[in-house]
Amino acid sequence: MMPIPMTKNGYEKIKEEIARLKKIDRPKNIADIAEARAHGDLKENAEYHAAKERQSFIEGRLKELENKLASAEVISTRNLSTEKVVFGTTVLLIHSEMGEEKKYTLVGTEEADLKEGKISVQSPLGRSLIGHKVGEFVKVVTPAKTVEYEIIKISIE
Repeated sequence: MMPIPMTKNGYEKIKEEIARLKKIDRPKNIADIAEARAHGDLKENAEYHAAKERQSFIEGRLKELENKLASAEVISTRNLSTEKVVFGTTVLLIHSEMGEEKKYTLVGTEEADLKEGKISVQSPLGRSLIGHKVGEFVKVVTPAKTVEYEIIKISIE
């Protein structure tokens, strides 16, 4: 199995989700199944079937997360240089045409969350940024169009 690059924060987030699933969601689901079972006939018991479906989801999610942790390669951002864009750095960009500023942290695919400003190093923008320095312009080619950004700042957050 190939290693999955991940920041320490991403690794910890997965550990927290595993703990929540094991300590809160799974026990609650077991109680829900027991309660639904007490209602009698299981063939037409919607509560029971919903709880069993939820159990399947919880167990599947646990397995998925545990596999991610097992193959995670935690990359420390502590000693990173801010001279150029690399995995784990945060980049402040300005859209060349619109003048709009955007800030992104480059993370592994498993951690990417655009709402949190985390983009995958494998995304079109992530791939375009890697290795570039402050003041440089990068072109991002997407299926819809080509966009140009200027790198304003590189930091570690």
